[in-house]
Amino acid sequence: MHPQQSPSQATQAYVTSVAARLAADECQTWWEDWGGVPVLVGRRADFRLRWMAKMHLFTVVVAVPEITMPTIGTFTFQAMEYAKRVKGGLPAGLQTGICLFPVLVSDRVDPAAVQWAEGQARHEWGITARPVVVDSARQYVGLCRRKGFVGRAYASHMLKKGGLYLDGR
Repeated sequence: MHPQQSPSQATQAYVTSVAARLAADECQTWWEDWGGVPVLVGRRADFRLRWMAKMHLFTVVVAVPEITMPTIGTFTFQAMEYAKRVKGGLPAGLQTGICLFPVLVSDRVDPAAVQWAEGQARHEWGITARPVVVDSARQYVGLCRRKGFVGRAYASHMLKKGGLYLDGR
C-alpha cells in the first residue's frame, strides 16, 4: 500500500474522528508506518465471564487513494497477521481471542469492495476480523453487521464497538 496522492479532507477528517473515538473509549492508540503509509492502531482488552476469555480488540485504520476488492482483502490479511504478532500473552484461542476491525478509508471506492466487507466476517483460529470499507465522499461505512455462527460470543460486543468507533454512535 503506497500512497499515490494525499487523502482528501473528508478522508482525513474521518480518520481523525476515529482516533478521537478510540481514545474516548480508553483504547491505547498509536501510529505506525507500514511501508511508508501512516496507520492508526487502536487496542483494548476486555474480559467477560460469559465469554470465559479475554478479548483483544484491534482497530487498524488507513487512508488510501482507492479501495478495491484486492486492496481490502490484502489489508485484512495484513491486519490479522499484525494483530496476532503484537497481541502477546497466551496464544489466540486459549482463553483469549482477537477481534479486529481492518478499516480502509477513501473517497474512491469500488462498490464490490463494500459488498465484500458487508458480506461476512473473516475467521481464523482464535481471530475474527470484520473488514470495514469507508467511502468518505458518501459518508458510508460498510461492514458486516450480522452476528453469524463463528465468533458469535464476541459478535454483540464487536457490533457495539464498531458502531461507536466507526459510525460515531
